[in-house]
Amino acid sequence: MALDKKTVEYVAQLARIELEPKELEKLSGQLEHILKFIDKLKQADTEGVSPASHILSIQNVLRDDARKGSLSADEALACAPDKSGHFFRVPKVIE
Repeated sequence: MALDKKTVEYVAQLARIELEPKELEKLSGQLEHILKFIDKLKQADTEGVSPASHILSIQNVLRDDARKGSLSADEALACAPDKSGHFFRVPKVIE
């Protein structure tokens, strides 16, 4: 896929990137190289290859959700530096 400077300028404008002429020339070449590589990847035969999210066969180990009892208000407030009834008391932050 041929990539002209006008297209690169347009994409840079969309991304709000200001490019100097020297940078534009370099970036145009790099983007064209990337697009050629993507075209090469598209030609690879992937028939029968299952999609993978990782190169190794790693499986995430998760525990089953289990319902547990929660702390009572008194237990939760046992170490509170300042409390008011069944609530934590904190300094006022709004002036």
